This record gives sequence, structure tokens and C-alpha cells, in this order.
Amino acid sequence: MKLNSLAFRLFATSVAWTLLVLPLAGWLIFTLYRDDVQVGFDNNLIKLVDGIVVDALATEGNEPDVPLNRYEPLFEVPNSGFYWQIKPLDVPTARRIVSPSLATGQLPSPYELRFPADKTGKRWMNTTGPNGQPIRIVEVVNSVNYAADTPHYSIIVAGPHDWIEELNNHFRSRLIIALALVGLGLLAVTLVQIRFGLAPLRRIEQGLAAVRSGDAKDLEGDLPAEIEPLQIELNALLKSNQDIIERARTQVGNLAHALKTPLAVIVNEAHDHKSEFASKVAEQAAIMRDQVSNYLDRARLAARANVIGRATPVQPVAESLVRTLERINRDKGVSIKLECPQALRFQGEKHDLEEMLGNLLDNACKWSHGEVFLTVEDLSQPAGAAPKMFALTVEDNGKGLSADQRSRIGKRGQRIDESTPGTGLGLSIVADFATSYRGAMTLDASPHGGLLVRLELPLA
Repeated sequence: MKLNSLAFRLFATSVAWTLLVLPLAGWLIFTLYRDDVQVGFDNNLIKLVDGIVVDALATEGNEPDVPLNRYEPLFEVPNSGFYWQIKPLDVPTARRIVSPSLATGQLPSPYELRFPADKTGKRWMNTTGPNGQPIRIVEVVNSVNYAADTPHYSIIVAGPHDWIEELNNHFRSRLIIALALVGLGLLAVTLVQIRFGLAPLRRIEQGLAAVRSGDAKDLEGDLPAEIEPLQIELNALLKSNQDIIERARTQVGNLAHALKTPLAVIVNEAHDHKSEFASKVAEQAAIMRDQVSNYLDRARLAARANVIGRATPVQPVAESLVRTLERINRDKGVSIKLECPQALRFQGEKHDLEEMLGNLLDNACKWSHGEVFLTVEDLSQPAGAAPKMFALTVEDNGKGLSADQRSRIGKRGQRIDESTPGTGLGLSIVADFATSYRGAMTLDASPHGGLLVRLELPLA
């Protein structure tokens, strides 16, 4: 997954959203749970204190009765965290009644500490119990028999506040694990969704590669409705490109026929007159004919080189040329050693590949001392963004050329040795072909002693 890919952008967006939403959702869920636990705990304390108020203050005398302790069994267990206390406020000498769990301990009074009462008249306070345990206190201040002229008492019930923290911590741990699993599941589903959703783009890439390599004429297959208009437009573009190339070929052919006949007439007429003017006309007409042929050939080559869908296997062409040239040069005993991967295909016309490779091999056979080497290698990088290329390297074991000679040998009509038959156009033509196919030709000294010609061409 590349950093600048659509898949990475979608995945990164999903990760960012997940990392933002899940913690917020977890915080909200935990907050609601913590509040509910606190409310439930407080409601239990309210139920206990109300029961004790009824048992203790609803009496016939002027002092509270001892509650029956039927509301919470832990009131009977020493230092259990659950305590109750009934303390006189108006009569300091009156007795203080406590639960067996409190024993000789004493609970502070929120009323005496001036804690405000809630709307129901109860006061709340968090403190520590007799054994240092965190507790939560609720207090009700009332009089015996609820009469105005009887003594007032503080009725306190306390519960272990650390129970709430344990419940909250336990829930928080389980919530974190659950949300982490949900997050991982969402990311996994996102990856599957991205691969499934972007699969049609992969099919488009494969379809266009098939068109470019010549395995298909247009972009085929059923695509989603959102991408189908792109498929239609691409197919229309391919058809338009093919039509333009065909029209260009036709126009080039028509131009060639239209120019060759008048030039032939001019040359013939000039040859019929024996004069200096006629000779000059014939000479210039021949130059014009060569120039017209040269540029028409280039135009045909450019038209062929830009056709989408032309692909030529390299190995069969190379093997055929090797056999032919070895037969032609049998008297010289020339041997051509070929190394070529079977799967390589040239992005272009078979005739053009034969023309380029044939020129290079023929030139090497002429100047070799019996050995010619042809090596074909794939230059493309699996993850590279550059156009895929392959290299044809032709070497011989002849006497070779100097750097100055190599700089001149590729120029049109330039020949190093006039004793060998030829026009000096071979390597120039090859260079033109390579340039037309957006490739390149380079010359160098071969380790075998002769000339090394390296041709880089587009790979289908």
C-alpha cells in the first residue's frame, strides 16, 4: 500500500476516524456506567438509612430504639465497610447507638461539619472508615417520633466506596478490551472493503495493459456503474487513436505516390538533356527524392511506433535473424551467441524490430573475427513508475573503434572504412528507429575487443 495511493488514503482516513470515535465512545459509555453505579450505590444507602430511621425513631419513648438490622447482613460483620450510627444532637448525655460492624468506632457527622443537604434533606460525604477503608456516608437528621419537641438525632449509614472503584475498574478493563477488538475488526473490514471496492480499478489496469500489449483491442469486462462511463470513454479514445493512425498511414502513402511520380519525371527529363543546367536539376532532384524518401520513412515509422496494442515477441525474431546471418556468413565462420528471456515482448511492430536488430547483427558480422554476441535483458523495475524497457546488446570480437570513431559512426552517411560495402546508413537508421520508439542507442567498447551497441526499447 503506497503512501500516495487511494487505498492508503481510505485506510488512513478509516484509522483516524476509528482512533477518534472509539475512545470518545468508550469515554461516554464508561461515564454513563460509572454514574449508574454511583446512583445505584447511593440508592441502596438511602434505602438503608430510611429503614433505620423508621425502626429507630418511630418509638413511644423519648429515645430511639435499636434497629433490627434486617436490611444489610454486613452490619453485623466487624469492619465490613457497612456501618450505621445514631447520634444525639440536642442531648449530649444521651446514648449513641452503633451497628456491631462499627464496634467502638465513630463516624463523622456531615451535619456537624456543615455539609449542605440535598433536596430530600440528606447529607452526603466521602471519608475513611475505622480501618482506613474509603466509605461513603449518608445522614438524615430527625427527631424521635418526628415531633418538633423531642430530641433530634443524626442517623448515619455508610457503605464501602472502594466497591464502586473496583466495579468501575473492572468494567473499564473489559470495555477497553472490547473496544480494541472492535477497532481491530473495523480496520480488518476496512482493508477488505478497500480491496473489494478498488478491485475494478485493478481490472482496468489489467485491461489497459492487455490493450497496450496487443492481447485485446479495447477495455473489456463488466465494471461498476460508477466506472462504466470511464470504460466507454477509454474505448472511444482507443478507437479514435487507431483511426488517427490509420488516416496518417493513408496520407503518408498518398503523399509518397504523389511526390515520387513528379520527381521521377523531372529526373528523366533532366537526363535527356546534356547540359550543365540539366545535370544540376538531376542532381538536386535526386537529393529531393532521397530527402522525401527519408522523411516519409520517418513518418511511417512514427505512425507505427505510436500505435497502441502492437507487441512482438523478441526471442523468435532474434533466433530467426541469428540463423539467417550465420548462414549468410558461413564462409567467414561467424558464430552468434544468443541470450534472450523467452517472455520478453517488444512494444512495437515486428518489421521494425527486425530492421533494427538485423542492422546491428549484420554490422557486427562484417567487422567480427568470427564471434558475435547478442544479449537481451529486462530493465524494468517491479515497483518503478518509469516506462518499462529492455536492452538489446550486440558485441563482436573485431578490432573495435576509438572513442572519436564511435562519436562519428552513428551519423547519417558517415563511414569509418570505405573498403567494406555499405552506405553508412545502418546505425543511423537504427538510432532513428530507437528514438521514434522513445528508446536510445549507445556505442561503447566491448570486453570482447570489438564494438558494443546497446539498444534500449519499450517493453510490452
